[in-house]
Amino acid sequence: MPAFSYVAVDKTGKEVKGSFDAETIEAARQEAKRKELTLLSIKEQGAFSKPLKPGFGGKPKPRDLSVMCRQFVSMTRAGVTMIEALKMLSEQTEHKKLRATINEVRLDVERGESLATAMAIHTDVFPELMINMVAAGEASGNLDTALDRVSVQLERSAKTQSMIKKAMIYPIAVCVVAIVVSVVMLVVVIPNYATMFADMGTELPWITKMYVAMSDALIDYWFIIIPVVAALVFAVISYSKTDSGKHLFGKLAIKIPILSNMTIKSASSLTARTLSTLLGAGVSLIEAVEIVSSVVTNVHFQEALAHAKDEVTIGMPLSRPLEECGLFPPMMYHMVRIGEEAGNSEEMLDKLADYYDEEVEMAVQALMAAMEPMIIIVLAVVVGGLVGACMAPMLTMYQALDSL
Repeated sequence: MPAFSYVAVDKTGKEVKGSFDAETIEAARQEAKRKELTLLSIKEQGAFSKPLKPGFGGKPKPRDLSVMCRQFVSMTRAGVTMIEALKMLSEQTEHKKLRATINEVRLDVERGESLATAMAIHTDVFPELMINMVAAGEASGNLDTALDRVSVQLERSAKTQSMIKKAMIYPIAVCVVAIVVSVVMLVVVIPNYATMFADMGTELPWITKMYVAMSDALIDYWFIIIPVVAALVFAVISYSKTDSGKHLFGKLAIKIPILSNMTIKSASSLTARTLSTLLGAGVSLIEAVEIVSSVVTNVHFQEALAHAKDEVTIGMPLSRPLEECGLFPPMMYHMVRIGEEAGNSEEMLDKLADYYDEEVEMAVQALMAAMEPMIIIVLAVVVGGLVGACMAPMLTMYQALDSL
C-alpha cells in the first residue's frame, strides 16, 4: 500500500506534517478530512511532483484574482451553482496556472470539500487573506459579500503596488543608462584619448589619469570585477532574506526620510483595508489581526501586529498596542479607538483605508519629486567627470600652444 506524505493545518490552526497509508490519493484525502485536517499539500512518498498543485505558469497577480472573484460573484448571484461557476471560470480564465488550479478546486468541491478547504490546498495561488475570507463567508452564509470585499481589497493592493513600481521605473532606467554610458566611455573612449595624447607627449591632468586608471582596471580585470559585483549583489539579496537582514532593511525603510513616509502610510493603508475587509466578512478581531500581520511586508510592522494580536487576546483594545508600538501615525490609532468606543470599527477602518490610499499616492508623487533632482545630480557627476576627463587634456594642449 503506498504512503502519502502531507502538510496540513489542524483544527487549532497549527501546521502539522505526517503521512497516510492509503490505496489512492483520494483515500488519503478522505483520511485527512476524517481527522479534521486542512491539507496544504500531499504527495506520494518518492513521487517527484505534488498532484494537488499545478506546477506550470507563474503565480497569478492580484488583478487576476480580483477578476476571478468578481466573475464568481456575478455568476452565483445570477443563480449559477458553485460547481458550475467554477467550471465556467476554469474555462475562461486566461492565466494558465490559475485556470488549472480553479479546475482542481472544482474537483475537490464536487467530492464534498468546502470551497475554503479546496482553496487552502493551493496556498501558492490563493493568498491567506482570500482563503480566510471565503471560510468566513461560507460559515456566515455571505460568501458573495466576502468575495466582493476580497476583490476590492485585491484591486486596491494591485493599484498601490503598481504606483510604487511606476515610481521606481524612472530611477532604475536612468541608473542603467548611466552605467552603460560609463562602461562604454571607460572601455572605448578613454583608452583612445589616452593613446592619442601619449603619442603627442602631452602630460595628462590628474582627472584624466584617474579615469585612465579606472579604464585600465576595467579592461584588464573585468573577469574579476564582474563576478565580485555579482557576488556582492547576491550577498545583499541573500542577507535581505535573513531575519537580521529583514530587520535592518525594514528599519532603514522606516528611518530614511525619503522612504519613511511612503513605507508607514502604505503599511497603515494595508492594515486598515485588510482589517476592515476581514471584520466585514465576520472574521474575529483576533484572527483578523493575525492575518494582517502576515500580509504586511515590513518585518517591524509584522512584529507590532503580532504583539497587538496577543494584547487583543487578553482583552486589550486594538488601539492601545497600535499606539504603543510607535510605528503607526497618530491618526491610525485615534480613529481605531473612536471606532471601538462607537462600535463601528469596520466603518472607521474603511475611512482610514480610503484616507491612507490617497496619502500613499501623494507619498509616491513626493518620492518621485524628491528623486528627480537627486538623479540629475548623480548624472551630472558621472557624465561631468567623464566629459572633464576627455576635455582636460585638450585644454592643457591649447594652453601649451598659446604659450609658444
